[in-house]
Amino acid sequence: MSVLVTGAAGFIGSHVCQALLAQGEQVHGVDNLNAYYDPALKRARLARIEKRAGFTFHRADITDAEAMAAAAAAAKPLRAVVHFAAQAGVRHSVEHPMDYVRSNIAGQLVVLEMCRAADGLEHLVYASSSSVYGGNTKQPFAITDRVDTPISLYAATKRAGELMGHTYAHLFRIPSTGLRFFTVYGPWGRPDMATYIFTKAIFEGRPIAVYNHGDMRRDFTYIDDIVDGVLRVLARPPADDGSNAPHRLYNIGNNTPEALLRFIGLIEQALGKTAEKILLPIQPGDVPENYADIDDMRRDTGFVPRTAIDEGIPRFVEWYREYHGT
Repeated sequence: MSVLVTGAAGFIGSHVCQALLAQGEQVHGVDNLNAYYDPALKRARLARIEKRAGFTFHRADITDAEAMAAAAAAAKPLRAVVHFAAQAGVRHSVEHPMDYVRSNIAGQLVVLEMCRAADGLEHLVYASSSSVYGGNTKQPFAITDRVDTPISLYAATKRAGELMGHTYAHLFRIPSTGLRFFTVYGPWGRPDMATYIFTKAIFEGRPIAVYNHGDMRRDFTYIDDIVDGVLRVLARPPADDGSNAPHRLYNIGNNTPEALLRFIGLIEQALGKTAEKILLPIQPGDVPENYADIDDMRRDTGFVPRTAIDEGIPRFVEWYREYHGT
């Protein structure tokens, strides 16, 4: 029995592959190694995984139905699918909207069709995002909150993916779980995320742009906690009672809003350098605060995030120095 992981060379996907392999799973990884950010980082993540026994890599685009069907066939018997490939980035979606429709809607459909064709599939776990909560001001964000007022196309495509997941669970009884990730950070993280951007700029002595004049709060969630949550969810597919769709959604975050300026201060401390901050208005599509209500996930899976930013940020900076040889 195998697990197929899309986005296997991505930040979260590569860590999940490592964890599944450590559990003795046979893992088939799919990634197109695109150039949204430096493919060298993706290849470096992939090289770490390919050293492990039990891993097979398929270079494919999730919008290519034939290539995805071939990957699924190679992975037979296919026990589960972890679908984390996507076009990420709120700000990028403002300038490149078609990338998001292609990857996050058309790609989601291809993966759902692949799962529909897979005999005996136990569980599909797919990535959603906290961005689906849009401009909601109630904190923390809860699964029961309205999510019909997105403020970025990225958010709209992730919500569309949730609705598609529910539809296929209803029509074809595919046990499915969508995970709304909250500001994931840690070693091997994405260069377009704040942790990496700030660390690189501060290390190089360049100023950093701090939006909303620094009045931002985020539910920074360390990658090890995210992986623990993913594995807990994967092991618990929703039951099919024959009536309701076997589909559910969870928030997965640290359940702790942290001030952006404190977050930056910890990076400064870890680097031993002081940042030059340029205070700017909030960007289109962004929100000043978000953090996760994780009561449902805690109740159903026992998930408890354990890594505070005081511990996680130094770990990231240590990895950054090692990876870049600084």
